[in-house]
Amino acid sequence: MALEVTDSNFEELVLKSDKPVIVDFWAEWCGPCRMVGPIVEEIGKDYDGKAIVTKLDVDNNPGVTQKYGIRNIPTILYFKDGEIADKQVGAVPKSALVSKLDALL
Repeated sequence: MALEVTDSNFEELVLKSDKPVIVDFWAEWCGPCRMVGPIVEEIGKDYDGKAIVTKLDVDNNPGVTQKYGIRNIPTILYFKDGEIADKQVGAVPKSALVSKLDALL
């Protein structure tokens, strides 16, 4: 299951994690986000204990959204050791998301 991250807990849950972290930047009104959402949830279950899978609502968390220059959603950022290690913009199949995560494990 994906964790909900916000401007206030982003540093703690994402940047200080000792595991790779996926952050799905999304919004309620975004059609492609609704397509990617269930895939992100699945990855969260599949990688439980190996990686942290999170979602960040761009409308409610402008600080993190602006900090990372998120202009298009869905955007998925992959973090390792507090740094961006990879990025995926747009709706893609699960295999594309998983291959980027596997590279960080």
